[in-house]
Amino acid sequence: MKIYTKTGDHGETGLIGGTRVSKTDTRIEAYGTIDELNSFVGLLASQPIMESEKDTLEQIQHRLFVIGSYLATDVAKAKIGNYALITVQDIQLLESEIDRITSKLPELTAFILPGGSMEGSFSHVCRTISRRAERRILEINKTQCIDNNILIYTNRLSDYFFTLSRHATLKQGGKEIFWKVENK
Repeated sequence: MKIYTKTGDHGETGLIGGTRVSKTDTRIEAYGTIDELNSFVGLLASQPIMESEKDTLEQIQHRLFVIGSYLATDVAKAKIGNYALITVQDIQLLESEIDRITSKLPELTAFILPGGSMEGSFSHVCRTISRRAERRILEINKTQCIDNNILIYTNRLSDYFFTLSRHATLKQGGKEIFWKVENK
């Protein structure tokens, strides 16, 4: 199998179902952002301190691939398969992980700046890419109905990565960096 097809050489790509669209199409931007997030989740999962979180991070990577498949499908020409659906259980996993991790953290009393540790910083990168992916998906949802579980899941992802960033920083012995309001 060849890696290059030459079919995208003029700025178009194909959706599942055969429809050709511009590589700048909102749908392509959305699943490209999901792909970018998946790459950063892989980077985060490769960090030594994340050993206890590797299973959850791998499950997230699989779900991100599911979301990418969903977004890459032209539903007018192809049916969304069960493989491309996010379930209530997927959302509940994120929520239970957020709750589990939060129970180990000190109360949050101020805004936190990204940083404090390598893993915490990588988690913040995942958080911000999650937010961008959510915005791109919501943009598509204005004209094409996106499954509600995908909307909820992408919203929970940024909460998960925020919580994970705090946990990773403190677990690694780093210090959370709180935003200081400066009176000028």
